[in-house]
Amino acid sequence: MIQMFRDFDYENKPVVDIVNEMIIDAIKKKASDIHFDPTEEYLNVRIRIDGELLEYAKVPAFVKKNLLTRIKIISGMNITESRLPQDGAIKNIGDIDGLDLRVSSLPIVDGEKIVIRILNYTMSSGGLENLGLSPKNLDKINKLIKMPNGIIMVAGATGSGKSTTVYSMLQILNTVSRNIITVEDPVEMKIAGINQVQVMSDIGLTFGNTLRSILRQDPDVIMIGEIRDDETARIAVRASITGHLVLSTIHTNNSLNTIERLLDMEVERYLLGSALTGIISQRLVKRLCPKCRTSRPTTNYEKVLFEKVLGKEVNEVYIPRGCSECINGYTGRIAIHEVLEITQDIRDAITNNIRKNELRNLVYKKSDVTSLLEDGLEKVVSGLTSVDEILRVIDVDDDIGEDDTDIKDAFIGKVSNQAEIETL
Repeated sequence: MIQMFRDFDYENKPVVDIVNEMIIDAIKKKASDIHFDPTEEYLNVRIRIDGELLEYAKVPAFVKKNLLTRIKIISGMNITESRLPQDGAIKNIGDIDGLDLRVSSLPIVDGEKIVIRILNYTMSSGGLENLGLSPKNLDKINKLIKMPNGIIMVAGATGSGKSTTVYSMLQILNTVSRNIITVEDPVEMKIAGINQVQVMSDIGLTFGNTLRSILRQDPDVIMIGEIRDDETARIAVRASITGHLVLSTIHTNNSLNTIERLLDMEVERYLLGSALTGIISQRLVKRLCPKCRTSRPTTNYEKVLFEKVLGKEVNEVYIPRGCSECINGYTGRIAIHEVLEITQDIRDAITNNIRKNELRNLVYKKSDVTSLLEDGLEKVVSGLTSVDEILRVIDVDDDIGEDDTDIKDAFIGKVSNQAEIETL
C-alpha cells in the first residue's frame, strides 16, 4: 500500500517549505482535497484520494497557527479575520499546470478549519472519449450535442464528475461559428473562446438576472452551472424552446428523479416535455488496481443480480487485494453512466402527468437506456471495479423497482453474503 502518513521536521524546517511540500505532495498523490482540522493538541491533516479521507500528518500545536496563517496568506485571505468564513485561491505554487486550488476557511470551536480543493481539469480537456463512457453511451451524447436546441441535464451527487462531463461537451461545441455563454458559481475552468460569467449574488448578479441578459446576447449554446431553483429552471426551459442548446447540472440520482425534480420546480409540463432532450446521470466508483486485483467465485446474491440485470451468467468477479502501488486494492476512479434520450412517448408522459410507475416503465424498459446499475455491473464484468463499489453508490431496489421479487428474495439471502465471501 502507498505510504500516506508523513512526519515533517517541524522544529527545523520553515513553515513556508512545509506548506509547499504538503500541497505538492498531495497533488502528486492525486488527492482531490486537503483538510486541516485544528484540535486542542495539534492540527490534524487529512487528504482525500479516490473519495476517501486518509490520515496524512499531525502538526504540533506550536506550529499550528503559523501554518494556517501561511495558507491564508498564499490564498489571498484576510489573516486578521478568524471569526467569519472566507474563500480564496492559490496560484503560482510549484508545478500545478492544469490545476486550480480553491481554499475555504471555517471558524470552529478549536480554531479555523481550512480545506484546499484541488481541481484537475485534464480529464475535461481530454474529451468525452476519456470519461469511461461505453461506446453506446458515447454515441448517444455525441448525438445529443448535435441538436440545435433543447436541454441536456447532467445529474449526480456532489463530486460525481458532473462539471467534468459538461466541460468535455463544451470543448466539442466550442467552435468559431458558435456563441457560447456560461453562467457559473464559481467559474471552475476558463476556456478560450467561451464567454463565462461569474455569479455574484451579493451585488444582484444572480443566475436569473444573468440568464435574462444572456438571452439578449445572441447565444447559440448556454451553460448553466447548476439548476438550483424554480426561476433558473423556468428560464432555462424557455431559453431552450426559443432555439438555444442549454447544458446544465442538477443534484439528482438518475434520469427518473431528474424529471420529477424539474416538475417539482414548477416548470410547466408542456414546456418541459418539449424542451428536455437528454439526461446524463453518473457516479464515480473506485477503479481496481490492475496489478494486484484477484478473482473469486460469485456469491448466490451476485449470480442472481447479474442474471436479472444483465441477463448473463457470471461465475467469477474481481476483488481488491492491495499492493505497493495502490490504496487497499484501488487506484483512481471511473465513472458509470446512464444516458437517456427523451423519446416522444416520454415527452407525452411528462405533458400528461402519468403515474410514476408508468413513467419508470417508459424510461427503463421501453427506451434504449443503459441504467447506472447495468453500466456499473458491465464494468465489474470487465474487471474495472468491484461489486462492493457498485452496491456502495447505487440503490439496487430503486434502480430495479420495488416489485422485483427475485432480487428481493436474493437480497434476503445477502445477510449471509459476507460470511459466504469469507469462505470463498
